Amino acid sequence: MYDPTEDRPASSTTEGKPSSQANSPAPLVSVAMGSRSDLKVLQEALNLLEALGVPHEAMIVSAHRTPDWMNEYARDLASRGIEVVIAAAGGAAHLPGMIAAQTLLPVLGVPVEVGSLGGVDALLSIVQMPRGVAVGTLAVGPAGAFNAALLAAQIVAGSRPELKQRLAAWRESRRAHVMADRSIR
Repeated sequence: MYDPTEDRPASSTTEGKPSSQANSPAPLVSVAMGSRSDLKVLQEALNLLEALGVPHEAMIVSAHRTPDWMNEYARDLASRGIEVVIAAAGGAAHLPGMIAAQTLLPVLGVPVEVGSLGGVDALLSIVQMPRGVAVGTLAVGPAGAFNAALLAAQIVAGSRPELKQRLAAWRESRRAHVMADRSIR
C-alpha cells in the first residue's frame, strides 16, 4: 500500500510530514516530482496551494528509478481523495504521462529545465502525449508550476464555495495591485 510518508519533500508549513499528519485536511492535490532537485521549480506550486488553502501533498515519484512505486502511487490517488495531480519532469518527461496512463484524474504536467535543452525537451515530451492519454501541459519552469497550482485550485474549487471565494479574492488582489501601480510616470 502507498505510504505518503516516503520521500516527501519538506514544505514550510508541514515540516516534512504529510498533510494528514500535520492536522490539516486530507490532500486534494498531489504534487509529484521525479527527484528532490525538482522542488526548486515546484516550490512555486506548493507556495500558491498553501496561500490559497488548498490541501495538498508533495511526493518524489520517479518514473525511471522507482517504476513500481510510481505505479502504486498513481493507482491509489483517487482512493485517497486526490482530485488533481501536478507532475513535473525534465528530459524525457515520462512522469506526467505515466501517471496519467494509470488514473482518470486530471494530470497537469510541468516541464523542468534539465541539461542543455533548457526544458524544451521536457515540454515537447509532455505536450506530445499520444491520443487517448491526456496531460495538461504548462510552461517550462517556475511559471508553469505556479500556473499548474492555480489551475489545480480552480479545478477543485468547482464544488467548494469557500475555495472559490479565496480564488476570487486572490484574483481581485492581483487586479488591485496592477490598478494601484499602473502609472509609469
